[in-house]
Amino acid sequence: MRGFDIVTGILAAAVLTAYTKGYLLYTAGRGEECVFYTLLTAIGLLILVRRLISRRYLHMSMRKVDRLNGRAFEKYLRAQFRHLGYRVTLTDLSHDYGADLILRRHGEKIVVQAKRYEKNVGIAAVQEAVGSVAYYDADRAMVVTNSGFTKSARNLARQNEVELWGRYDIQKKFRIRE
Repeated sequence: MRGFDIVTGILAAAVLTAYTKGYLLYTAGRGEECVFYTLLTAIGLLILVRRLISRRYLHMSMRKVDRLNGRAFEKYLRAQFRHLGYRVTLTDLSHDYGADLILRRHGEKIVVQAKRYEKNVGIAAVQEAVGSVAYYDADRAMVVTNSGFTKSARNLARQNEVELWGRYDIQKKFRIRE
């Protein structure tokens, strides 16, 4: 079976078990005891849904990535970077100060400017990433896109030590197909 995940299966079984136990306690007139199992079921369902959504992003082709909106692209990157072992935080939609994601791993903090574009990304994205380093007290910055970069964006990134990941890079690093 493609994409079967034993952890997801065990989690689904645990949620079903907690729900069944809670229901049986409720029908037996032991409502106080069923509250625990109801909460356990709700928490388990939230974790299960989050896990299933992340898995959907992990197996997405580049064609599907190209059809995502901006926020969905950020969530896609969150799932991919988590899969690579980073702790990932999405910034607020408004007032993000130039960073869409904040990555943490091995004591390093990286700000990421995400651009889901049809054309090449220009210098504005690099400028936003550079500005976000100081605001978020980050160690470095990245700009990640499903497209490419203009020559001026590459030059500015080189001067400011901003790492650029274009279409080829995310296909290679996230191991995704066209």
